[in-house]
Amino acid sequence: MIEAAILVVFPMLVAFGGASDLLTMTIRNRVSVLLIFGFCLLAFAVGLSLQDWGYHLLGLVVVFVPCFAFFAFGWMGGGDVKMISAVALWFGYSQTLIEFLFVLAVYGMLLTLGILFVRYSIAAPAFLARQEWFARLYDTKSGIPYGIAIALAALKTYSPDYWFGLVAS
Repeated sequence: MIEAAILVVFPMLVAFGGASDLLTMTIRNRVSVLLIFGFCLLAFAVGLSLQDWGYHLLGLVVVFVPCFAFFAFGWMGGGDVKMISAVALWFGYSQTLIEFLFVLAVYGMLLTLGILFVRYSIAAPAFLARQEWFARLYDTKSGIPYGIAIALAALKTYSPDYWFGLVAS
């Protein structure tokens, strides 16, 4: 049962958050809340040590503080900040967190440049232009659904080996 949760909970929730941002330009609070709740349940189930709890919480704080500042300046959406922070809780203050942030920066840059290129240089196909989610994505006054990059980077970086190691010990 714990092994199934390790393989399903995190990937399912981040994929849902990314898809939600693509289709609605919104990452619902429930995604971040469920990521945090899922982490807590799994951490209790595998017997995560108090010191490891601290490292995971430190990862969340280290990511949340600058991202909240970016939100305050209007550079990031609130859903993005909450989702990145919840993902950081899963990775903790570790090399994996650094890898996640690097991959996120690269994917976010590629996503942003790709969307801007499409918005300003390619006419929207008629069959897609009628779709509400695509029209919102194509709108030059609209933001970038960064949740897609967050989800892809989280899925690329996530390794269940850490959790399986805790189950085995």
